[in-house]
Amino acid sequence: MTAIDAALNDLVEEFDLLGDWEERYRYVIDLGRELAPLSDAERSEANKVRGCASQVWLVTEPQGDGAVVFRGDSDAHIVKGLIAILLRLYSGRAAAEIAGFDAKAAIEKLGLSGALSSQRSNGLAAMVARIQRDAGALLKA
Repeated sequence: MTAIDAALNDLVEEFDLLGDWEERYRYVIDLGRELAPLSDAERSEANKVRGCASQVWLVTEPQGDGAVVFRGDSDAHIVKGLIAILLRLYSGRAAAEIAGFDAKAAIEKLGLSGALSSQRSNGLAAMVARIQRDAGALLKA
C-alpha cells in the first residue's frame, strides 16, 4: 500500500465517522481552515488553477529527495477544504506516486463525486490535473 492509499483510507475512516453530508461539509470546511495561508506573491497568475469557478492557487515545491510539497488556498470555504484533502493525499509524496495515483477512484471512495455540484467537481478535477501535471513534469526533468 502506498502512502497516498494510506492517507486515503484515513480520510475514508474520518468521513465514515461523520453522519450526513451536512456534517461532512462542515468537516471539509474545518480542514480548509487549517491550511497555512499563501503570501500575496504566491497568489500569482502562475499559481492560479484554471477551470475552477472560485479563485484557487497551488504552489508546487520539489524537494531534494524527489518528494513534492504542495500548498494551496482559495477564496471559497468548501474549495479550501477540498484543497486540504488533496494536500493530505499528495503533498510530501514522490512524484511517481503522485502521477500514478487514481484520483477519480479516490474521489468516488470518499463519496465526493455525488456530493459536489458539477462546478465544484470540475474545479476539483482541475486541481488534481494540475497536481498530477506538475508531478509528471518533475519526472521528465
